[in-house]
Formats: sequence, structure tokens, C-alpha cells
Amino acid sequence: MDRIVMEYRVPYADTDQMGVVYYGNYLTLFERSRNELMRSCGYTYKKCEEEGWMLPVIHAEVNYHSPAHYDDLLEVTAYVQAQKGVRLEIACEVRRKGEERVLVDGFTRHCFVSTKTFRPVPPPDAFLVATGAK
Repeated sequence: MDRIVMEYRVPYADTDQMGVVYYGNYLTLFERSRNELMRSCGYTYKKCEEEGWMLPVIHAEVNYHSPAHYDDLLEVTAYVQAQKGVRLEIACEVRRKGEERVLVDGFTRHCFVSTKTFRPVPPPDAFLVATGAK
């Protein structure tokens, strides 16, 4: 799996008094694109939990370059940036549809943990192969 791109039309509820997307809402976009990335390679959080593991966020980084506004049609790209041991990084880039310029980019770092013990566990090979991390 290389990259997925999802579209998102900015609703009025996502904007602040200045008419731009509220900064915290970009992490929600990262989450949505991460879900679509996983789904595109045959995984959902429900399936992960059924297999006995989860991917909690242990670090998030967001870089703001230019604002998005109400009714903008955005393209959010997500891909596996790195995987080492029990850690996985999913990178995201947000652009207006049809534009090259990146508005926002960043990543979330996750740790593979057991649903029973909440302790780190080795990542499932099938997941790593499916996401292109291995």
C-alpha cells in the first residue's frame, strides 16, 4: 500500500471565528485518513481489536503552512511513513483539491498494544505487509 487520498468538504462547523479550519480539527482529518488507509488494505479498528491488538496514538505532530476555509474541497493523503519495532508512523498531507501546495502536514505515531494487557506487542506480519510497512 503506497498512499490513499480521501476528499473532505470543509463544513461550517469545522471553522473558527476567523473563517478558517480550527487547528485541532486537522487531527480529526488525520484520523479519518488513517482509517481509510487501514480499510484500503483490509483492516479496520474493529478487525484489529478482534485480533487482539490496538494502535493508540503516542505522539502527534502537525505543521500548519496555510489555512483551509469553509466549503474548500480538500484532499487528505495518508501513508505509512515509518515502522520500527512496535511503533508505526502514519503521515498525512492536506491540500485543496487540484492544488500542489500543502496546507497542513504531519504524522501520528502509534504503538501496537494488546487489547488485554495494554502492553506493547509485536505488530502482526499480515498488517505490516498489507500496509507496505514491511
